[in-house]
Amino acid sequence: MAIVTGAGQGIGAATSRRLAAEGATVFLFEKNAKTGALTADAITAGGGRALAVQCDVSSRTSVDAAVAAVLAESGRLDVLVNNAGITRDNLLFKLSDDDWTTVLDVNLTSVFLMCRAAQQHMVARRYGRIVNLSSRSALGNRGQANYAAAKAGVQGLTATLAMELGQFNITVNAVAPGYIATPMTAATADRVGVSPEEHQEQVAERTPLRRVGQPDEVASVIAFLASDDASYVSGQTLYVNGGAR
Repeated sequence: MAIVTGAGQGIGAATSRRLAAEGATVFLFEKNAKTGALTADAITAGGGRALAVQCDVSSRTSVDAAVAAVLAESGRLDVLVNNAGITRDNLLFKLSDDDWTTVLDVNLTSVFLMCRAAQQHMVARRYGRIVNLSSRSALGNRGQANYAAAKAGVQGLTATLAMELGQFNITVNAVAPGYIATPMTAATADRVGVSPEEHQEQVAERTPLRRVGQPDEVASVIAFLASDDASYVSGQTLYVNGGAR
C-alpha cells in the first residue's frame, strides 16, 4: 500500500503509475479531487489499483483525516512518497510574506505532517519506505529563495528522520530532480516569457546529457528507493539531473 502526494500530474502521476505497475495499491493524495481522480481512473483502466483521496497536505487536520481513511480502507501503509509542491518565484526584494509562507507550508511542512501521520503505523509494523521530493534548487537558485529553502529543509528533515526511524526498519530518502518536463516547469517558462519548448532547449544546452528529464525517469528512482532492493539505503538525497552542476 502506498500514498503519493501531489499525484494528479507530473512526477506524482508518473510515480503513482510506476508503483501501481509494480503491484502496489496507490492512494493518490490531491487537493484537487478531479485531477487526482483522473489519474486514478487511468491507472485502474490499465489494470492497476488506485484511489484518489482529497487532501490539503499543508493542513494537519486534513492530513490526519486522509491518512486515517487510508488505514481504514487498507489496514496498512508500506510506502509514502511526499511529492506535493508549488512554486511562487520572485527575487528577494519582491517576495511577499504570503509567497514565502505558502511555499514553505506546501513543500516542507507538508512533508513533516505526512511523515508524522504515517510513521506511527509504520513503526507498529516495523516496516516502511518514505521518499521525499527535494530539488536541485536546494543548492540555490535565483528567484527561488522560498522554494530553495523548503527543498533544502526537506533534505535535512530526511536525514534526521532516517536516524530516528531506522531502528524500526523504516528507510527515509530524498530524490532531488533537476529540470523535469512537467506543468510546473512549463509555468516557470511562462513566467520568464518563453515557451516551454524554448525553455527546455535552453536548459538542455547546459546539461551534460543535453536534454531535460522526464517524469518517468524520476519515478523509476523513487520506485527503487521504495523497494526492498534499497533496503540498506537510508538518509540519502539522490540527484536526478542529467549530470548538471
